[in-house]
Amino acid sequence: MTETPEPDQQNGALWRLTPAARIGLAIAAAISLYGVSFGALAVASGLTLWQTIALSALMFTGGSQFAFIGVIASGGAPASAFGGATLLSLRNTIYAVQLKALLNPRGAKRLVAAQLTIDETMATSTVQETAAEQRRGFWITGIACYLGWNLATVVGALLGDFIAEPESLGLDGAVVAAFLGLLWPRLRAREPWALAVLAALLTVLIMPLVPAGVPILVAAGVAVVWGFLAARRERVSPGSRRSPSRMRCQQ
Repeated sequence: MTETPEPDQQNGALWRLTPAARIGLAIAAAISLYGVSFGALAVASGLTLWQTIALSALMFTGGSQFAFIGVIASGGAPASAFGGATLLSLRNTIYAVQLKALLNPRGAKRLVAAQLTIDETMATSTVQETAAEQRRGFWITGIACYLGWNLATVVGALLGDFIAEPESLGLDGAVVAAFLGLLWPRLRAREPWALAVLAALLTVLIMPLVPAGVPILVAAGVAVVWGFLAARRERVSPGSRRSPSRMRCQQ
């Protein structure tokens, strides 16, 4: 039996201004503000305008980009900067596994989806309740963030000589606020709260002891293990499946 396509699939209305689309655009606006700070800091660390633009266009993951220019600014070798940025971006691989199952992109869309798999698209898509909204949240957030981030990078790079201390702008606060807005509706039960507290506690404890990027990977690993154990516990719980005798009686 074939599945009936959802209304949004039938009409191709991916770009409707639904709640998922509004969330994605709001996130993109916050990310774009932060991109100005990155552009200015990248130029201040010694990168040229075109190197800064290429870094945003090709790498496109804010945390890794800041890690890259941080190493360069401190006098580190490009290879070391790239290694640290790669380590920090490994979290996107974890996201990709879930998003592939969620969105099932095909053909050229797989390459585009891989480029757009970042914290923001993962967060926006997974909080939606329907498949259509999940797809809309991912694509609108990803495309808007990519365009906004790269445009803001250019603006920040051009204004870098006029901004004495780009980090003093405090634009990263907009990103934190946006993520808190996405996270808060998910914390409605004890289990999400417990997981959030555990991940935050581990991150704070190991941050002084390990290289940049590792605390995020540890927190992501904790969430994956927690989800696996929760799913396993649900499968083996008495009420999760019917007994064979009951199934035979119903037949």
